[in-house]
Amino acid sequence: MKNSAKQLEVMHSPRLATVLMVEKTLKDAKEVIKVADLKRRLPKKVMHSTLMQILDYLQASGKIIMTSKGVLWVYAPREELEKWIKGGLEL
Repeated sequence: MKNSAKQLEVMHSPRLATVLMVEKTLKDAKEVIKVADLKRRLPKKVMHSTLMQILDYLQASGKIIMTSKGVLWVYAPREELEKWIKGGLEL
């Protein structure tokens, strides 16, 4: 078995509490934030590889956008979209 195959078997998924902590920090930022700044703003330390795995998941699920300038929270819950539509916001 190759080294990379062994690493894939050992790799773990982030805990839900860690994912939620990262989500809350990004929501509260309300601006584009660099990954290094995000790591500093998190209430608990998170390994870089774990944070990147979380960010990959959040991007794939459409909650964030990752650019060369940083990370931006873009997800709006359905209730918020309904409020905008009723208020006359044209999407």
